[in-house]
Amino acid sequence: MSYKFSGLTQKLTGSSPMAAYSPQGLKPGLPAEAPTMIFTTPTKLLSEAGSTVEYMRPNRVPELQKVFQVSDGVPIHLKRGLPDRLLYRTTMALTVGGTLYCLVAFYLAAHPRKN
Repeated sequence: MSYKFSGLTQKLTGSSPMAAYSPQGLKPGLPAEAPTMIFTTPTKLLSEAGSTVEYMRPNRVPELQKVFQVSDGVPIHLKRGLPDRLLYRTTMALTVGGTLYCLVAFYLAAHPRKN
């Protein structure tokens, strides 16, 4: 036997299985139409591409694996040269600067000016 909560008596009452699994008259609904498949749409229209359709850029994973798996003593976050070094140094500078700014703000909050 199935049960459902009765709003009138505030107790569990016996009911049919369909009424118990669809409370308050809610019925499972189906969407009006299927959603469009976003991963299978080509990047170019067929009229622009001619007879072939390009779906993605060429796979660069094998060449990047060769770069990152070389054991040359360089940390992984600096393997790609100058852009990685600039990004790393900028991040470190902002981190140190932010830490110093927070320490100064804490000091000023702990020792307010006397009027």
